[in-house]
Amino acid sequence: MSNINWELKNCCDKDQKVFIATIGVFTVVILALWRTVLLTPFKLITVFLHETSHALACKLTCGDVEGMEVHANEGGVTKTRGGIYWIILPAGYLGSSFWGMVFILASTNLLTTRIAAGLFILALLIVLFIAQNWTLRGLCIGFIVFLAVIWVCQEMTKFKILRYVILFIGVMNSLFSVYDIYDDLISRRVHSSDAEKFAEICPCPCTGVGWGMIWGFISFIFLCASIYLGLVILS
Repeated sequence: MSNINWELKNCCDKDQKVFIATIGVFTVVILALWRTVLLTPFKLITVFLHETSHALACKLTCGDVEGMEVHANEGGVTKTRGGIYWIILPAGYLGSSFWGMVFILASTNLLTTRIAAGLFILALLIVLFIAQNWTLRGLCIGFIVFLAVIWVCQEMTKFKILRYVILFIGVMNSLFSVYDIYDDLISRRVHSSDAEKFAEICPCPCTGVGWGMIWGFISFIFLCASIYLGLVILS
């Protein structure tokens, strides 16, 4: 542990500069193309990870997942039975932020990039069998093929493109989760949102908007932590 450069002394070397610059470029590209159809598949992947996080929270609290849906309008639903509801509800937004951080950190190393891509493909395969609509099935199949093609291209060329794809998914997921929290829970205050439901069952005197702000802050911390930890790993 003493060898870990937590203070980021002598930052930044070439790899760290490339890491920061790539995240910056991806952020600009994502914001510039936010309203275009080009980002729709990646937005739907964020929704997929949101719903997957609900499902994982349900299973980890001894519940049953009866099905998942991801809709073309960037909405989704996970049907659960049992489990601990007050853990399942926040798991969607916070989980997608967490997975964004995981993807960003995984992209810092070729081995972890492969592991992340492999586990992501496995998750897509598992969800493919419990998907209850063709939007989600098509999304799973499309990204399995996409990642497989990118992986093959990486192994056959010198350009390590897979790590940049994983990093892009991570940045996209982190940005979209923060935006989604703001859009659903704060600016528009969707009354059927996870935060509103959480406010109803939580004994704390906090509204859905309040929980949205708390979750948004936590998601932003995940994003900042991913950049910092990425620099530490690369140092």
